[in-house]
Amino acid sequence: MTSSMIKTAPAPAANSVSSAPPSSTPPSANYLHSLSKDAPSGLVVFLVALPLCLGISLASGAPLLSGIIAGIVGGTVVAWMSGSHLSVSGPAAGLTAIMLSAISTLGSFEAVLAATVVAGLIQLALGFAKAGIIGMYFPSSVIKGMLAAIGLILILKQIPHFLGADTDYFEDMSFLQFNGQNTFSAIAAASKAISWGSALIGLVSLAVLMIWESKPVKSIAALKLVPGALIVVVLSIVMNLVLSSVAPDLQVRPEHLVKLPKISSLGDLAGVLTFPDWSALTRGSTYVVAFTIAIVASIETLLSVEAVDKLDPHKRHTPQNRELKAQGVGNLISGLLGGLPLTAVIVRSSANINSGAQTKMSAFIHGLLLLGSLLFLASVLNLIPLSALAAVLLMVGFKLTKPALYRSQWRLGWEQFLPFIVTVLAILFTDLLKGVAIGLALGIFYILKANLESAYYFHSEPTHEPGVMHLKLSEHVSFLNKASLVTTFERLAPGTKVILDGTDSEVIDYDVLEAIENFRLTAAERNIELELRGIPQVEVLGH
Repeated sequence: MTSSMIKTAPAPAANSVSSAPPSSTPPSANYLHSLSKDAPSGLVVFLVALPLCLGISLASGAPLLSGIIAGIVGGTVVAWMSGSHLSVSGPAAGLTAIMLSAISTLGSFEAVLAATVVAGLIQLALGFAKAGIIGMYFPSSVIKGMLAAIGLILILKQIPHFLGADTDYFEDMSFLQFNGQNTFSAIAAASKAISWGSALIGLVSLAVLMIWESKPVKSIAALKLVPGALIVVVLSIVMNLVLSSVAPDLQVRPEHLVKLPKISSLGDLAGVLTFPDWSALTRGSTYVVAFTIAIVASIETLLSVEAVDKLDPHKRHTPQNRELKAQGVGNLISGLLGGLPLTAVIVRSSANINSGAQTKMSAFIHGLLLLGSLLFLASVLNLIPLSALAAVLLMVGFKLTKPALYRSQWRLGWEQFLPFIVTVLAILFTDLLKGVAIGLALGIFYILKANLESAYYFHSEPTHEPGVMHLKLSEHVSFLNKASLVTTFERLAPGTKVILDGTDSEVIDYDVLEAIENFRLTAAERNIELELRGIPQVEVLGH
């Protein structure tokens, strides 16, 4: 394996790497132009998000409708306020334990809604205070470990639903589950209580998805417009209806179908909404709950958008402070309307990216579909077997934790591989935030060890050419330089020529090289001419 602190050698000018001239418009510039890809992606995310919203409501001890409301707000409000083009916001599994505790502490869900509104205001304050910068200090190895771990958890957690042997909620992401089992004991129990109808539908659904991902199918232009998840959902409903007629014993049981509350009109919707209990604001415990929700939701959001940026084929960067403000407004509105707290969620975001989404229009369409399903489609959607949706998430999970990711991290050396694999294992056996904290601690140890007596800066060299910026890296460039380097890239005006010079650098950290490579891949879209001197190229996710 090679070290993650990559040594460089001076490179002659003839070997410098320049970006290609601008050749295309970024997909974010024209939402209608990307609609043919965003609409099918929005549909896929909706199909994945619907049972997740309902399941998280159940796990949180909250009304079923509260999860749907949070999903609608995340899709219709946060999607447009956020600077992220591909992340999807909604209720998150990481907040379920906090919600259960909060309802017990404050005495009612209505009191927790008041705390959620306050949490939104706190997130707004964090955004204006520019606290989002902490998102830049999560090492690449930890973020990739988080993605790989979520992929493994999705696979392991969906197996019981895939087999029709689990009535636990659909996005139970913690190792220790609320029903007293853990990830592995739930799989063992499922293997002894298989519902053969659900399993049959799950296997057929998975086979269809794999065929849909094959090269022969992808080569047919017309089929690209139809998401595999839609085919699977329609087919699963038809299969279950056929089973009910020809083999009633194999019919999927009601507890293994989507359960959406039936609302026939806007008047009915207004009648079932829950509103905050403002008297809770007179108690100090309300503010403790609000602060807890705000901090945990903010950290999970920053982790998610950092991961989404790595998966984005166009390598667009999400402004973290704007994201905190968007999430703050989202939680404020969700709390006012009776919804759960929300965050940017990596599971739904990954499904969005893997389905070919290009812009935030996809997340918005998913929000509209959640609203429409609540008002008009409950009777149809309640026919969908969970095993078919579990098959969709199994495919998402595999794409997040492909063997190639582990091999590439191994080749980067122990300083990258060890935090990566420790993060994977820690998340797998605890939960998302604890696992990331453990991986982050190990990553920081390696950073401090490698950079104990080193200089951590880069500076601009004077140039007499108008519109040219010459950035010269120092002798030793660590991960701690990443935030200032990315910020400098973001501030560059279109039409600028940038010379990024690493000829005098003895060591450049992999995370910095990855940030430079992401900038190189998008420089042409921003009409920026980039010349790299003495800086090696590295592989990044999505390329």
